[in-house]
Amino acid sequence: MQVNSEYLHPDKECLSREEIEALQVKRLQETLRHCMNSPFYKKKFEEMGIKPEDIKSVADVRKLPFTTKQDLRDTYPFGLASVPLEKCVRLHSSSGTTGNPTVILHTQKDLDEWANAVARCLWMVGLRPNDVFQNSSGYGMFTGGLGFQYGAERLGMLTVPAAAGNTLRQIKFITDFGTTAIHAVPSYVTRIKEVMDQQGIDPRKDTKLRILAIGAEPHSEEQRKRIENMLGVKAYNSFGMSEMCGPGVAFECKEQNGLHFWEDYYIVEIVDPETLEPVPDGEIGELVLTTINREAMPLIRYRTRDLTRVLGRTCPCGRNHIRLDRMKGRSDDMMVLRGVNIFPIQIEKILLQFKELSTNYLITLTTDNDNDNMTVEVELASQPADSVALAKEITRRLKDEILLTPHVKLLPLGTLPQSEGKAVRVKDLRTVYQ
Repeated sequence: MQVNSEYLHPDKECLSREEIEALQVKRLQETLRHCMNSPFYKKKFEEMGIKPEDIKSVADVRKLPFTTKQDLRDTYPFGLASVPLEKCVRLHSSSGTTGNPTVILHTQKDLDEWANAVARCLWMVGLRPNDVFQNSSGYGMFTGGLGFQYGAERLGMLTVPAAAGNTLRQIKFITDFGTTAIHAVPSYVTRIKEVMDQQGIDPRKDTKLRILAIGAEPHSEEQRKRIENMLGVKAYNSFGMSEMCGPGVAFECKEQNGLHFWEDYYIVEIVDPETLEPVPDGEIGELVLTTINREAMPLIRYRTRDLTRVLGRTCPCGRNHIRLDRMKGRSDDMMVLRGVNIFPIQIEKILLQFKELSTNYLITLTTDNDNDNMTVEVELASQPADSVALAKEITRRLKDEILLTPHVKLLPLGTLPQSEGKAVRVKDLRTVYQ
């Protein structure tokens, strides 16, 4: 391990664009040959007349079929496996609240590569073996716990598997163990700070915190900046999903100018969610990922439903792995109100521009007299001089952003339910869903 280097794996992180694409083609061909061991893909490829040797460039990935979450459910539990079950050492799955859960299998090689990817992310933002890393993610079937755990251990840090919840205990660990870095969802970081304030703890003076890894729920740049200002730290955006292993798919570097997706592990596409055709760089579309370094269960052109855009393919940090914008939301999380498409993050962006407001809010959609309406409840961080005027200004700015006039309610701090996991931001109570 090169302690003085900015790169944990210079041979992979500092590849040129030409070298990245050559490696991707080689690994994609190998992946397609390996996928012939999967009953699902073998049938798909044969029906479409696809052979690995037909893939001669990264652009040729468009010749391949898409894979969806429904495919994972339809082949539950192991129909997409490309290795015998006896070669697998772990599985993770979704909750399955809307049908069969989605199951992802891992060989030991997959777990080793996953740990390497997470370690690479953490090293990139300045974490080193002398840091103390506290993980506030849930363990078990959720990939955020074990993913960050093994990645942090691979880097060589003292790792605190605090798991989710019990905020007082989280804070005690932070102060007692000298925690310097935490992984948490953005909404929970705010909760930690609220309890610190109640306990009379100043994170800038009473802790050694310096780095946060935040992710697992969409968040705006305004929320990231507020978190950094609250705790006196740098907060780096993380992206992962269980179908792609979990955390470690992409991470911001110190430049904080987009998520670097590790292209020696994944081929990245951005497509129009309706036409499924590629969109130009800079245009928002759906993220599609193909695994090219996975053994147990490779996924070809997996439709993530996450919406983002390409920011660039070079970076001042020296890495040429593609940079994507933070996730704008999910195509299946979009709210349609009176024919207008709205994402919760648009509302958050406006709310967090007001210093009088906290980060806890709830959007409720209702049907009243055959009309769909939106109510935005948000907690106050401090008592405004004129709450009526403040509510009117928030309403005006929201209307400018979403083209509809919501009903804004200002609430005392602590009124809305507190979340120690992913925050619930939208309640759709309409009698007819659009």
